[in-house]
Amino acid sequence: MLSPQRFRDARHTKYHFIDQVLVRCPKCAGIAHVVPVAPAVEGEAPSVFTRRRLVCRACGLSRDAAGGGFRLFRGRCEATDPYFGLPLWLQTEMRHGWLWAYNPAHLELIRQFVQAPLRERAPWDAQVKKMTLVARLPTWIKSAKNRGEVLRAIERIRSSLVA
Repeated sequence: MLSPQRFRDARHTKYHFIDQVLVRCPKCAGIAHVVPVAPAVEGEAPSVFTRRRLVCRACGLSRDAAGGGFRLFRGRCEATDPYFGLPLWLQTEMRHGWLWAYNPAHLELIRQFVQAPLRERAPWDAQVKKMTLVARLPTWIKSAKNRGEVLRAIERIRSSLVA
């Protein structure tokens, strides 16, 4: 697979990726999904306040989130999902900190950003969001000297989906 030479920021925020979150099942420690209870209207993204359900296909666990609130992860420890507070499945600890993603699409965006030697953002004078998901990544992830290490960690995380 050829590595992309250029990354253009699509101006995604972390809200673009919380419609489906992969977590560690509290019952069997397998992969569980946190999904909206009601499907979104066609062509419309689910609201962050839509009620969520935890579903584990391995053990059959199913739980609804209590309340309609959520709490985005902010910290330097193991990452958790915004609705149930369960550890994310797609994460690994590195020497600089934790690398995590809500779902495979989120992880792929991070991989594309890290892999590209040329990273473009929207101009500062453009009428768009300035602090996108990739702009908010920790400096150690953005650093070219850590590129190989971060890409290896992303591959380890991706391999946990297949296993």
